[in-house]
Amino acid sequence: MAEQKKIRVTLVKSLIGTIESHRACARGLGLRCREHTVEVLDTPENRGMINKISYLLKVES
Repeated sequence: MAEQKKIRVTLVKSLIGTIESHRACARGLGLRCREHTVEVLDTPENRGMINKISYLLKVES
């Protein structure tokens, strides 16, 4: 089985003052606080969450 591609996501802006659904997307990606970095699988679900809160994130392949 081939290993799935991963994306490195960093939260660069605070979640304070954002819409609740945007905060839920950040939690769904595993991001907790500002400058926190996680690696997530490159799936359509994760891509959708990343696109929704792209103004808060830095994304690396």
